Amino acid sequence: MQLFYHSEINEDTIEFGFNKEESRHITKVLRKQSGDLLHITDGKGWLYTVEVMHPDPRHCVAQVTDRSRQAIRPYRLHMAVAPTKMNERYEWFLEKATEIGVDTITPLVCDHSERKVIKKERYEKILQTALKQSLNCYLPKLNDLTPFNDFISENRDGDLFIAHCETNQKNHIKQHLTRNGNTTILIGPEGDFSVKEIKMALENNYIPVNLGASRLRTETAAIVACHAVAFINE
Repeated sequence: MQLFYHSEINEDTIEFGFNKEESRHITKVLRKQSGDLLHITDGKGWLYTVEVMHPDPRHCVAQVTDRSRQAIRPYRLHMAVAPTKMNERYEWFLEKATEIGVDTITPLVCDHSERKVIKKERYEKILQTALKQSLNCYLPKLNDLTPFNDFISENRDGDLFIAHCETNQKNHIKQHLTRNGNTTILIGPEGDFSVKEIKMALENNYIPVNLGASRLRTETAAIVACHAVAFINE
């Protein structure tokens, strides 16, 4: 099955049109004709089966023939990860985290951050592409770039973890994770969280954890954390 993403389709939609890029892909690459079926998600859990009505490469029109709701994951995962200096590394994290399973992603600005500007629209496109590739009907929410202090003061629900490289006594994250819960995990920039940030997180009930014996890059650590949560919940 090939999955398309359309943000404007909803439960009441009967007929709709694709944008020029998708229309060209449907008609020129996939060579879909009138009467052929496609599968589309709105990123909110709904899977739609649609029939191509007018295969115009500039504005392909389709009609909804069936709809069903994909089961939601029994857990919620919020990854707060500082953008990396090399942007493609962070984009790789966004792609793989979407494939593995994540609900919310917040890019963090930390004391040691080298990247303090992001292209949110580009990041959104990466999430959408990964959503379609993984046949998932729930698009992760991407928050704005958020200062560490603001994030800590506003996010206090569920199981809270901070993965850092300081030599303090820390257990592996798998020893703390619980099934079917809400989890927030903080991953710092290349220079790690500052001592002040770690102290602030601990004062706000974040549990310090490690992700294994190796020292991991930011994006690798974030994926290891995502997979650990997914694995515990399988």
